[in-house]
Amino acid sequence: MSEELQMIIEDTEDGMKKAISHLEAELVKIRAGKASPAMLDGINVDYYGSPTPIAQVANISVLDVRTISIQPWEKNMLQAIEKSIMQANIGVTPQNDGNQIRIFMPPLTEERRKELFKKASGEGEHSKVAIRSIRREAIEQIKKLEKDGLSEDAAKDGETSIQEITDRFISLVEKHLAAKEKEMMTV
Repeated sequence: MSEELQMIIEDTEDGMKKAISHLEAELVKIRAGKASPAMLDGINVDYYGSPTPIAQVANISVLDVRTISIQPWEKNMLQAIEKSIMQANIGVTPQNDGNQIRIFMPPLTEERRKELFKKASGEGEHSKVAIRSIRREAIEQIKKLEKDGLSEDAAKDGETSIQEITDRFISLVEKHLAAKEKEMMTV
């Protein structure tokens, strides 16, 4: 197999790994009824004029299965953190007691579970589209190499390898979605 073909295959696999990493990060943000500090990832608070992740201005801990505690390092950040969580619209209401903020996770209704699973499925579909797009680009590169002198057999082998990698990553997306569905549907 030529060096250029090997590079295309490696780049394809790297791109697909990134698509899976993105899916994993997005699935963590979809709450499944359990309290998780990762829910607050991506929420920034106004810290002296600059947007800063909550984790950098407060200690975030899980008190029990349904409760997250946010203890700011500076007491004057309580309102700013509370406001940021409200604006993020993550489906919870923060409780400010003057010293810390608590977030209580309400139990999920059947309807809400289905809604969240639809959102997770949408993220899975985005990942599959990204993976297929990476496959298409790789096959186009292989066809270009074939025009530039790569043998037909080597090109076919390369395309087969790309398809095998694609199938592997698509099944990985399915496994992640199945695990998330199981997590959401358990009461």
